[in-house]
Amino acid sequence: MTGTGFARRLLLGGLLAAPAARGRAAEEAAAWPGRPVRFVVPYPPGGPTDILGRVVAARLAQELGQPMVVENRPGASGTIGAETIARAAPDGQSFLMNASIHVIIPHLNRSLPYDALADFTPVTNMASVPLVAVVNPQLPVRSIPELIAYLRVNPGRVSYASSGNASALHLAGEMFKLMTGTEMVHVPYRGAGPAVQDLIAGQVQLIFDSVPSSASAVRAGLLRPLAVTTAHRIAAYPDLPTIAESGLPGFDIATWYAIWAPPRMPMPIVQRLQRTVAAAVAMPEVRERLATLGAEPVADSPADFAAFCARESERWGRLVREARLTLD
Repeated sequence: MTGTGFARRLLLGGLLAAPAARGRAAEEAAAWPGRPVRFVVPYPPGGPTDILGRVVAARLAQELGQPMVVENRPGASGTIGAETIARAAPDGQSFLMNASIHVIIPHLNRSLPYDALADFTPVTNMASVPLVAVVNPQLPVRSIPELIAYLRVNPGRVSYASSGNASALHLAGEMFKLMTGTEMVHVPYRGAGPAVQDLIAGQVQLIFDSVPSSASAVRAGLLRPLAVTTAHRIAAYPDLPTIAESGLPGFDIATWYAIWAPPRMPMPIVQRLQRTVAAAVAMPEVRERLATLGAEPVADSPADFAAFCARESERWGRLVREARLTLD
């Protein structure tokens, strides 16, 4: 057989095989999940990623007919759990539920064992959540102007907690310091849950927290909210001013919570999971539950989410450089 004839047979075979491969992929996606699915949350129970993840996972279990197991694997600012998924098989049985820290930490840790963008398959951004400046009631401040005044008189005497180095909670505190010219001590925790517990106990005085993890303590009067970090007020705290309107125009930070798959995950499975998440967060009862947590549903497409991750990585990286942040 001539080389030309062989090439034609290869091309013809490829053209015939392509529809068959697409058909098999569609069949696999229709049959997925087939068995329990693991969602790794790289933080302890009780934090916002854990809370939101469990709300969505419970609805996915009902829609997909298989258990959606939330597995908490905390440590190293979320990187231990993330590496688990970066190394997982692309079989549709393991996914990562993480926050915006996923695209922030690479700007502070150049020795990560994975590439936060290239080594994951973006599925969807589940929801966006504003942060709230919350203090222990023993701190004698009731507003952002009072907090700024107190910090200027007491430089370095106030400690603010975060869910870990490079988290949005951490960067919100650093942005606040930059814009006010004040000094505070950053105390990172292995998740927002432990941070809030120490805030209640008075071990730290302040946190820029996602609404879910501190909401119950605020309702119980154990913590005092001062302002919202986004440019607009939120339904969870309609009477609470924004930091921007409290004397720091331009202050605007939110965190978001999303799902990633291991690299090379078959796109039909990715698309089916995204569609199921979108349908779940559109349900009135789920939207109502998310609203009580201060969360705004997103559920964008895998392609849109991939582009969003790239933009967010650039934005947070710029803040890290301006604040001259390190992990030390």
